[in-house]
Amino acid sequence: MSVAHKTLATAPRLLMQAELKPLQGNRFQPTGFADLGPARYTLPDGTEMLLVESVQSVANRMELACWDGGSDDLIAELRGLPYIQVRSGDRLFTNSVLEAHRINSPYILEGQDKTVFEKLKQGAAGLESGPVNLKALAELVFRYDPGSVIHGVFLAKKELAGGRLRLPRILSGFIEASQVRVAESGGVKNDRVDPSGDTRQGFGNVPFHRTEFTARKITAFFNLDLALLRGYALPGEATELLIALSLFKVRRFLYTGLRLRTACDLQVTGELEVTRPEHFAIPAEDELLKECTELISSCKKHFADPPVTPVEWKPAKKPAAKSADENEPQEADQE
Repeated sequence: MSVAHKTLATAPRLLMQAELKPLQGNRFQPTGFADLGPARYTLPDGTEMLLVESVQSVANRMELACWDGGSDDLIAELRGLPYIQVRSGDRLFTNSVLEAHRINSPYILEGQDKTVFEKLKQGAAGLESGPVNLKALAELVFRYDPGSVIHGVFLAKKELAGGRLRLPRILSGFIEASQVRVAESGGVKNDRVDPSGDTRQGFGNVPFHRTEFTARKITAFFNLDLALLRGYALPGEATELLIALSLFKVRRFLYTGLRLRTACDLQVTGELEVTRPEHFAIPAEDELLKECTELISSCKKHFADPPVTPVEWKPAKKPAAKSADENEPQEADQE
């Protein structure tokens, strides 16, 4: 069964959710923030809530679900899909699929190799003034990295239309838990040679505490913004590819990518449920992957040729320091 695109033709959103639970035991470790720690909040009815995984992290994990770490490339069925590859000498360094800011990665735009920067600048010609033409921008980004259309990108460079080139996420997701309770525990790093050694240098016994949680319910939510996607007015096969690829990412993440941290390994307890629109069924992962492969072939004319755009990473040269003479004020000529 392929995606029923006609069913989605007028729907503004495709909303999905799946119930999760710890793979073993009852405790799990949520995402944390340096200045906040775990993100806890309370609903008006008093229900204690917890953010388990943020929108930003889920986006990156859905990208990772398409990557084959062994071959350092997209999984075989998705090869032909464009992305930007960064090399450092003979070594594969990084790429736009794995970079948190995708095309806007400093390893792509801030090095000495300006290949992609110049391609984007040329493609964005005409967008310097007035409202940004999102259709033209979406076509440009789709050409070099369709994942950046799905997950959003902000080309915050003043040389690129004044830093105003931005595509919001089409696909977003997050995981939250309800009716949470704290599960405190801890341990100690033992030094069997010198328990009283200087802990500042890594010696000695070091006790630590760990804060985990239990929850009555853990839910993953996903939102595919179909209205936003249709607003880009991309060719029909490109729109269908972005929808099928988005649904594949959701399925692959849920069934292979839920080891979020060492102490947060989750599993789906039921089926991926569609809450809007009614009567829409999400195809199985293998069917979605087959459709993606076919649509990648159909979209070749919209992709960069070759689809993988190479960039050599060399840090940008720092401006030369001024000499003492250059720093001294110059006296005006006297007549």
